[in-house]
Amino acid sequence: MNAVIIAVLLMMGLSVLRVNVVIALMVSALIAGLVAGLGLSETIVTFNAGLGGGAEVALSYALLGAFAVALSHTGITDLLARGIIQRLGKEPDPQRLRRVSAGLLLVILLMAVCSQNLIPVHIAFIPILIPPLLHTMESLKMDRRKVACVITFGLVTTYMAVPLGFGLIFQEGLLLQNLLDSGFQPLIDEGKIDQLTVSDVANSMIIPAIGMFCGLMVALFFSYRKPRNYDVAKTVKMAPEHQELNPRRIIVALLAIIVALAVQLGTSSMSFGALTGFAILSIGGLNRDEISAQSAFTRGVHMMANIGFIMIAAKGFASVINETGQVPELVNSVQSIIGDNRALASLLMLCVGLVITMGIGSSFSTIPIITTIYVPLGLSFGFSIPAIIALVGTAAALGDAGSPASDSTLGPTSGLNADGQHDHIRDTVIPTFIHFNLPLIAFGWIASMVL
Repeated sequence: MNAVIIAVLLMMGLSVLRVNVVIALMVSALIAGLVAGLGLSETIVTFNAGLGGGAEVALSYALLGAFAVALSHTGITDLLARGIIQRLGKEPDPQRLRRVSAGLLLVILLMAVCSQNLIPVHIAFIPILIPPLLHTMESLKMDRRKVACVITFGLVTTYMAVPLGFGLIFQEGLLLQNLLDSGFQPLIDEGKIDQLTVSDVANSMIIPAIGMFCGLMVALFFSYRKPRNYDVAKTVKMAPEHQELNPRRIIVALLAIIVALAVQLGTSSMSFGALTGFAILSIGGLNRDEISAQSAFTRGVHMMANIGFIMIAAKGFASVINETGQVPELVNSVQSIIGDNRALASLLMLCVGLVITMGIGSSFSTIPIITTIYVPLGLSFGFSIPAIIALVGTAAALGDAGSPASDSTLGPTSGLNADGQHDHIRDTVIPTFIHFNLPLIAFGWIASMVL
C-alpha cells in the first residue's frame, strides 16, 4: 500500500485509541519512512529537519497562554462577570426573559470572539467568566447546550474568518504557509498564479464561516429555544460581585491588551504582541497575592504546551510524507478511481479532514498533515486556488467543533459543568458536532464548487 495512506490511517487509529497525538505522529512518520524505503536513519533525519517549521507557531501559543493567565489575575474578568450580573439582575422579570437571555448570550459570544482576536486569551476566560453566571442562566431557564454552541461558534468561526490574533496564526502562519510549502510556491515562482496573501485566505473562508453562522441560528432558534430546568441547589455561586478589584490593575490590563494588539498588527507577529502584553502585566498588572509573573508564565506555557508540541510534530510528519515521494502516486490513484468527478472528490476530502481532525482534536495541528495531500490532489482535479484554500481550511476546522479532545469543546464544558450538571459528550460535543460540523461540510463543499 501507499506509505501516505498507511501513515494517515495509523495516525488516525492511534489517535482514536487515545494514544498521545505527538507519539501517534512520530510513530506514523517512522512507519511511513520505512514503508517507502527511506530507512530508519534517513527517516529520523528527515523528521528532525521538519520540526523547525512548527517552532514559531508553538512559541506564539506558549506566549499567548502566558498572556491569558496573566490577564485572568488582573481582575478584568471578574469585573466583566460582575457587570453582566448587575445589569441583567439575579431575578429577572418574566416579561424581560427573552431580552435578558439575548443580552447574556450576546455578551458571552462577544467575549468568545474577542478571546481569539482582540484579547487573545483563547479558552482561558471560560472557567473564569462562565461559572459565576450559571445562577443567572438557571434563573433564565437557559439551556446550557445553547451556551455551549455560542461559545464554540465564537472560538472557531472567528479564527476561520478574521486574520487577527489566533486567526492570524491559523490563516497566515499555518494555512497560507503550508499551502505555499505544499505546492503553491512553485506555481507562484513560475508565474502561473499570483502571489497569495492572508486576505486571499480570509476571503476563501467566508462561505464556510456562513455555514457556521447558519448552524448557530438553528441551535438558538430551533434546537435549544425551549427552557430547561437545572437543580438550583447545585448551582455554583462564585459571587464575583464580592471579589475585591484594584482599579490600577484593571487599567494596566486594558493598556496591555491595547499595546499587545498594536504590536501584533505593527509587526505581524503574535509572539512579540503576546510578549509585550505579558511584560506590561508582569510590571504592574498582576495580583501578587494570587500569582507571580513566573508562575503565570509557567501556567500559560503548560496550558498551551500540548497543542504546540502537536504542531511541531506535525511538521516533522509532513516532512517525512513529502520525502517518501509517494504523494503524487496517491493523487494519481485517487484520480483514477474518482475520475473527473470534482464534486465527489471535494466531499471525500472534507470527510477525511473531519476524521483526521476528530482524532487529533485540533484544526491548527491538522493543517500541516492534510495540506501535503490536499494541495496536489486539488490541483490534479482542477480546483481553483480559492477553492483549494476553502477545502483545506474547512477540512482542518471540521473536527475542532466536534472532537471530544478539542479545546473548542473542552473549554465550554470546563465552565458550564462547574456544578456537575453539564455532560461533556451529550451537552457539548454532540450539539456542536450536529450544528457546526454538518453545516461546515455542506458549505465547504459549496465553496469548493463556486469559488
